[in-house]
Amino acid sequence: MTKYFLYARKSTDEPDRQILSIEAQITELKEFAERENLNIVENLIESQTAKIPGRPIFNEMIKRIESGEAEGILAWHPDRLARNSIDGGQIIYLIDTGKITALKFPTFWFDTTPQGKFMLNIAFGQSKYYIDNLSENVKRGLRQKVRRGEQSGVAITGCLNDKVNHKIIPDPERFPLIRKMFELYATGEYSLKDLRNKMTSLGLISRSGKVFTISNIQMFLKNPFYYGAFVFNGELHQGNHKPAIAKKLFDKCQEVMKTKAHKMKRGQKEYLFRSLLKCGECGCSITSETHKGHNYYRCTKKKDDCSQKYIREELLAEQISKIIQKVSLPSAWTKKMIAKLDKEKEENVQAEMTFAQNLKSQIAELNERLDKLLDNQLDGIISTEEYAAKKQKILNQKIEISEKLKDFERKGNRWLELCKNFILTANQAQIAALRGNFSEKKNFLKRIGSNPLLRERLVFVEYKNPWKLLENSSAEARGKAPSEAGNSNFTKWLRG
Repeated sequence: MTKYFLYARKSTDEPDRQILSIEAQITELKEFAERENLNIVENLIESQTAKIPGRPIFNEMIKRIESGEAEGILAWHPDRLARNSIDGGQIIYLIDTGKITALKFPTFWFDTTPQGKFMLNIAFGQSKYYIDNLSENVKRGLRQKVRRGEQSGVAITGCLNDKVNHKIIPDPERFPLIRKMFELYATGEYSLKDLRNKMTSLGLISRSGKVFTISNIQMFLKNPFYYGAFVFNGELHQGNHKPAIAKKLFDKCQEVMKTKAHKMKRGQKEYLFRSLLKCGECGCSITSETHKGHNYYRCTKKKDDCSQKYIREELLAEQISKIIQKVSLPSAWTKKMIAKLDKEKEENVQAEMTFAQNLKSQIAELNERLDKLLDNQLDGIISTEEYAAKKQKILNQKIEISEKLKDFERKGNRWLELCKNFILTANQAQIAALRGNFSEKKNFLKRIGSNPLLRERLVFVEYKNPWKLLENSSAEARGKAPSEAGNSNFTKWLRG
């Protein structure tokens, strides 16, 4: 007599009211088992979503079926067993291998025939479609709320959720305190710790009565929601909620926070090029110090005797600017190169469509050849051995072309966009080189080069690709517009 596991499942992510509770499922299944005279060896209950693999009780049931403890499963509906392709595939595979000989559902017919497995596959597919569609509907609803200027989720401190109108409204008690918090911090007279203590004394605590941490206060001060905006998917959007403060006050607080974050201890100075360079003679780090109001950089000389001398920060910055300028593009060059890329993109569209269609046609032709080959084998025109050999050859051709098509569809005109972004960045390098912002120069040097060395008061750097190619083409140009060869060098590199 076939042994069955009774499996019941429901999770909180399934809003469908038609799905019975676990208790109701068990009651219905037991009555069904009694009517059908089914041998239930154990009841397995799980309260977890089936939209992703990894349910522990379901996985344990599969292992026990593989070991022969039972040959059948009794569930309310196939969607109780699987809402993802992996779990559904496991069930089908166990049926194919004979480990599962029976599946019983009060609401769904199944037997282990090709038609039965076909219908089961459809049921699993419908279950997955339901979850995928539900997820897409939720995302669509969230996007629609964003378009209306509404932030989803639990209201932040200082606001409340209006459950009737489904909007976020000011909290009468905390909303004024949030405004006060920004006003106090904007004066520059409060540290985050002092501000936390002050706001706690004024009554700004969590809804559960807990005192906010310093990091909580910092998070509040950085949240654009309080001036009338909000972030969704990493992008800032205009909200239609009532702002607690003006944008000007928010910006003032960011300035204060930035100033306090970079404020050094008494006697300390900020050295922007520290930890950037290595000594070109001994390989030690380059350290920094201040003498007579000027910053100097020199080798730490920790390994061996080193003859390298110090260099002033201004001279170091000037050399870094020259290195950046070697791979920078003037705006006039940038404009011409972008125009050329845009033209090439337009010209390539039709050619790429033709190329992709040719690959698809080749795949279709190979599929036809495979079908004809199978017909010949079934009709006895060719032997099984000859069929296998020819099929392998055609199938390998199909796989190669399919991979070529996938690779083409994945890359497409991507190299053009990469090239365009690179050219625009190279144009920004020109700006970074000419500006007096040392921090910007440092960041750009890290971006374009590796292993920067300081030797004989000179900076040496190995340009990264494609900056190395651009540096070569810029040297070749010597003040002229970039050569066709130089331009094609880094476009070929980006094409990959």
